[in-house]
Amino acid sequence: MNGLIMAGQLLLGLSILVILHELGHFLAARAFGIKVEKFYLFFDAWGFKLISFKVGDTEYGIGWLPLGGYVKISGMIDESMDVEQMALPPEPWEFRSKPAWQRLIVMLGGIIVNIIVGIFIFWMLTFKYGETYIPNDKLANGIHPGIIGEEIGLKDGDKILAINGQKVIRFEELISSKVLLSGPKLTISRNGKAIDLKVPETVLNSISKHGIEEFVEPRIVAQKISQVDKPTTTVESKGFLSRLFSKKEATKVYTPAYDAGMKVGDSVISVNGKPVHYLNDFTTEVQKSAGKTIDIKVLRNGNLVDLTPKVTTDGTIGIAIAKAKLPISHVDYNFFESLTVGTSKAWTTFADNGKGIWKMITGKVSARNISSPIGIAKVYGSEFDWANFWRLTGLISMALAFMNLLPIPALDGGHVVFLIVEMIKGKPLGDKFMERAQVVGFVILLSLMVFAFGNDILKIFGK
Repeated sequence: MNGLIMAGQLLLGLSILVILHELGHFLAARAFGIKVEKFYLFFDAWGFKLISFKVGDTEYGIGWLPLGGYVKISGMIDESMDVEQMALPPEPWEFRSKPAWQRLIVMLGGIIVNIIVGIFIFWMLTFKYGETYIPNDKLANGIHPGIIGEEIGLKDGDKILAINGQKVIRFEELISSKVLLSGPKLTISRNGKAIDLKVPETVLNSISKHGIEEFVEPRIVAQKISQVDKPTTTVESKGFLSRLFSKKEATKVYTPAYDAGMKVGDSVISVNGKPVHYLNDFTTEVQKSAGKTIDIKVLRNGNLVDLTPKVTTDGTIGIAIAKAKLPISHVDYNFFESLTVGTSKAWTTFADNGKGIWKMITGKVSARNISSPIGIAKVYGSEFDWANFWRLTGLISMALAFMNLLPIPALDGGHVVFLIVEMIKGKPLGDKFMERAQVVGFVILLSLMVFAFGNDILKIFGK
């Protein structure tokens, strides 16, 4: 069910964006009197389609291959590779018969619509929900660095004051593209002294490997145990043959904390003799002892109690500890203020895509960070939430705008480059050249798609 919810959100989000992107091309073409033969969501590869109907000169439909969509513009060498039409004399309603500036607007139509949609989504989200954030200057206990934070020299209790000399207002700035894509200098306060640390430009590779939670997070005071997992019984198939014939066996799963006698309401005082004041004091020591028995002192009804649970191989003992509340601030914006804030968020997303691609080209970020629809679906998550759905759809809309602007044949950006060359030369590029460029573009895009799917499949298996 979780997988279906992820896939459903991805399909809905991409379908909305693809239809609107192609609508941009469609409306621009029709505005200049260019005939549009087809308008499809998904591809009707080899002529197979799920739904189709005709209105006027245009066939509308849904294809069976969910890898995007397209509009077939008459008199244009595109993904349809309709070379027979191009061999005939040009007609006045065809793409190739129009001035280069009109054709340029048609090719930019989809990108422009994606940008407008992205801005609109961020505008409306900002207007409805405002912004909630953690004030950085109110984190009295500083930060807790994860694996990545420790690698660059951060320590428990550090207070990060500035990024490249600019004061940090919101904690969220520390886990934003301002830090993760720019390789900035962090100014921190440690034991009353100011220290500068450089974030490596390759930090995104570590984020991809370990997760953003292993960079920095607020240092939180640990409170009482709020949950102790109880033993459960799972039913699973044992061995290849039994799985094949659906023969299942019941297995009782024990939980270390429950077996050791830990109870809700206990306060953890120490682990292996080390005091526990902050939540990370507990998790760090437990994770270090994966697969081993540990000594835990808890305070129960005013008495100290010694417990010896055995930590699981994944570094847990089956409890949840309540956290002290973090300081939270909220700001609301009126209708027009929201437009300014939303536009800024949208353009930051657009620029971040450019920075990320450039870092891949220059080798500072691994291409393993490229995600396929599998990875995007996981980001949508297994629970449907409208605010999260539209936020991610807005991010993807700006990403699609940027990706389509790349000068790769078969993408809008490739057509834009060819049209600019034509405007400079004063004559169009040859049909044969355009046909070959389309083929090269298809090969590049197909290779990138295979690479991206391979990335996400390998990640599923922990590679």
